[in-house]
Amino acid sequence: MTQGVRWSQFANEAPGLAAAGQELLYNYGLGLGFLATVAPDGGPRVHPVCPVVANDGLYVFMGNQSPKRRDLHERPRFALHSFPLPDIDDEFLVRGVARASEEPEVREVVYAAYVATGAHTSDDTLFELLLESAMHAKYGPRPSWPPDYTIWRAPTR
Repeated sequence: MTQGVRWSQFANEAPGLAAAGQELLYNYGLGLGFLATVAPDGGPRVHPVCPVVANDGLYVFMGNQSPKRRDLHERPRFALHSFPLPDIDDEFLVRGVARASEEPEVREVVYAAYVATGAHTSDDTLFELLLESAMHAKYGPRPSWPPDYTIWRAPTR
């Protein structure tokens, strides 16, 4: 098992996959995805979020009253899936562990990239998503099955 790697390492090891994933996450201008976390009872919890690729990492801002913020602090496992597209079924998924990022200089850089897309936040907690695996499913024109899968896994330590 790995503790996850930063987006920049993933992008260096799998540049085509990272580019496809970033394109899918930012398809609507600002980053959009569904974040799955682990609730206190061990069950899954899914929330829409606005991920941001900046400062060599993949980040999300979490409202300080949000259940997903508590989930990530107490049980840092996550999965992030891209929003569906209107005209094709392509998918991007990353899984790993989240860690709170409290360094003011990191927050400043990530926040600037975040608001540049039209998103906004104020006093939310910033988490970096460290990647253990990534998957891109590339579909042909509808109807199309099966997709072409590209899968990456972080090196084990």
